[in-house]
Amino acid sequence: MTADSSNASGKSAPAGQAPSGQAPSGQAMWGGRFSAKPAELMQAINVSIGFDRRLAAQDLEGSRAHAAMLQKVGVITSADEAAIQKGLADIAAEMAEGTFPFREEFEDIHMNVEARLRELIGPVAGRLHTARSRNDQVALDFRMWVREACDRTIDQLKLLQAALVGKAEAHAATLMPGFTHMQTAQPVTFGHHLMAYVEMFGRDASRFADARARMNECPLGAAALAGSPFPIDRGMTAKALRFDRPTANSLDTVADRDFALESLAAATICAVHLSRLAEEIVIWMTPQFGFIRLSDAFTTGSSIMPQKKNPDAAELVRAKAGRLLAAFTQLTVVMKGLPMTYSKDMQEDKVPTFEAFDALELSLGAMAGMVGDLEPDVGRMAAAAGAGFSTATDLADWLVRTLDLPFRDAHHITGAAVKRAEQLGCDLPGLPLAELQALEPRIDRGVYDVLTPAASAASRKSYGGTAPDQVRTQIQRWKESLA
Repeated sequence: MTADSSNASGKSAPAGQAPSGQAPSGQAMWGGRFSAKPAELMQAINVSIGFDRRLAAQDLEGSRAHAAMLQKVGVITSADEAAIQKGLADIAAEMAEGTFPFREEFEDIHMNVEARLRELIGPVAGRLHTARSRNDQVALDFRMWVREACDRTIDQLKLLQAALVGKAEAHAATLMPGFTHMQTAQPVTFGHHLMAYVEMFGRDASRFADARARMNECPLGAAALAGSPFPIDRGMTAKALRFDRPTANSLDTVADRDFALESLAAATICAVHLSRLAEEIVIWMTPQFGFIRLSDAFTTGSSIMPQKKNPDAAELVRAKAGRLLAAFTQLTVVMKGLPMTYSKDMQEDKVPTFEAFDALELSLGAMAGMVGDLEPDVGRMAAAAGAGFSTATDLADWLVRTLDLPFRDAHHITGAAVKRAEQLGCDLPGLPLAELQALEPRIDRGVYDVLTPAASAASRKSYGGTAPDQVRTQIQRWKESLA
């Protein structure tokens, strides 16, 4: 997206000269200082209309607001503004109908719109670029696009959270093993496990909201880099375009891409969370775990092994985290060595940002679909919840609560009990009382009341714990929040 093409005046061009904002035939719009066309390779590397056409809606909206402001402060006449607004409306209609002529000869979306406007309304189109530059124009368009992408992402995160909350509510008491180091740790509930991701995605939504709040300052009026000599009303355009205020420093305005970097950072963290959930779905789908089933809607088959049902949707979501991290890294590297203010390097900001949000929106939709689709194997999960001596901590806690042992002593006794159960080939609930009393004579039959997975989970009643009542409390809190 080429920059530095601000128009110095709103007046009509003298006879024999090209109208304001337009170049003689065969030259680029910025070509008054040039006597020859760019080389073909220069044109190829310079043109951005192939991707920045995605900013068309934002470019038109910004232009409408700019024209209205110019008329109000007296820089252009009411008649000129009316003609410009009519032309911009016609262009919007052409874009909606798919008939707008996007042309590489005009390099970017801004020049394509301006060139088409001139074809529709004549030389008065050149007055639209008064008091602005492509530098603040692209900063505006791109910032508006990223702002809208953040809004869409927040909405999608809420849909995913709602799907998780719904599934968690149905399984608030469904037992499953909790893991650390991918080793069985303690029994938890499936609902509690799903609600962990609701918390993660809630933080993601708050990061996008924070980024959106910081980016909600209007760049229009910074012009090329130093501001404008015209009596513009930046507050008017900011309000018209739903910004909180204008940006406060014209140099920073055209040089800044923090809004894109911060949004990509939030997107990358969100993609990591999606990848973690996708990984668990992949693991849970294996015959070795067999914790969940996905329907045909979110699985595929094998070209050679007819028995296969592959969780490809989850695997693809898992993979897309790399694309988002790459986009964030790419833009960070582009920006890291740039002096003030605008450099053409910054044209490379859009493709990674567009692609990153495309991937994120697709991933969020796919994950919400999978969460709604998956069904747990309750029996398989419950059996696994009691394996691997998962209630060992409950034994240690019982020794502390009932016999008033120091926790470290209780930990040692419990470790010895696990070792003895391994030797006898049983689990802790199956370890004979005599074996437990050989380790601590005061242990009585009451200990067996805490050694089942259900009792273990039910005992974790601390705020945020896995006890079903606690899980339901958090489910209700999130249902109210998402509503």
